Amino acid sequence: MIKVRPAVPDDAPELVRLRELMFEAMSGTVAQTDLGPWRATTERILRERLALPAEELAMPVFVVDDPDRPGRLAACAVGTLEPRLPTPNSPDGLFGFVFNICTDPDHRRRGYARACTEVLLDWFDGRGVGRIDLHASSGGESLYRSLGFGEYSTALSRQRSY
Repeated sequence: MIKVRPAVPDDAPELVRLRELMFEAMSGTVAQTDLGPWRATTERILRERLALPAEELAMPVFVVDDPDRPGRLAACAVGTLEPRLPTPNSPDGLFGFVFNICTDPDHRRRGYARACTEVLLDWFDGRGVGRIDLHASSGGESLYRSLGFGEYSTALSRQRSY
C-alpha cells in the first residue's frame, strides 16, 4: 500500500525540486526553469502555507516519500482552494485547482501520482468543493480522466512574460 501524507514545511525544497522536474518534462529543456528567482520564492511560499493550521489551509499538498532515499520525495500533488461566488452547482462557492502533480523519474509507473491525487481530491470533497479544474499534460491526461476529469469549457488565459 502506498503511504500518502500531508506535506510539511520542511518538504518545501523537495517540492521545488519536483516542480522543476515537472517543468523540464513539460518543456523538454532545463533552460526554461532557470528564469528568475522562482525557486526561492516558491520555497518561501510553500513553507509559509504549509505551516498554517489545517483549518486555514488553502494550498493542500500531499506527498509520497522516496522509499530508497530518506529525506527525498517520490511524488506530490498540490492544489489550491479558492472561495468564489456561489453557483447552483457550488452553493458554498468553493472551487479547487489541481496542479504540480509530479513523480520523480526513478519512481514513475508505481501509482504514486494517482495516490497523491486521490488523497487531494478526497481533501477537496471533504470541504464540499463544487468544481475542481486542472490543466493536463498529454502524459497525465489518462490519469485525470480515470479520476473523473473531463472537458468543461474552453479556458482563455493571459500570461505576462517577464
